[in-house]
Amino acid sequence: SLDLLDKQAWPTQVAAIESQLIAELEPCRGLPAVADVRVLGAIGVVELHKPVDMSVVQPAFVEQGIWIRPFGELVYTMPPFVISGKDLSQITRGIFAVVSGLSE
Repeated sequence: SLDLLDKQAWPTQVAAIESQLIAELEPCRGLPAVADVRVLGAIGVVELHKPVDMSVVQPAFVEQGIWIRPFGELVYTMPPFVISGKDLSQITRGIFAVVSGLSE
């Protein structure tokens, strides 16, 4: 695994994922339920004011075609370094769609 990682251009891939997460998750910041939006490398986090109701949000994420498992008040994604821009956009659009339906 380390040899494979060493042979890949993962720093470039992570930088591209980071840029896309910053751009595409930023609109979440203006939603009433959102306390903060953070991105570090290939990790994107939308922090909510209160913990999510998993019985509501989990099916909503699946309806968006994505598998996101929030943790308390954190909705986060850690996509693989080989994700395409199109697939990452599906994740960020899905997060926005679900979080926009949450109340503060």
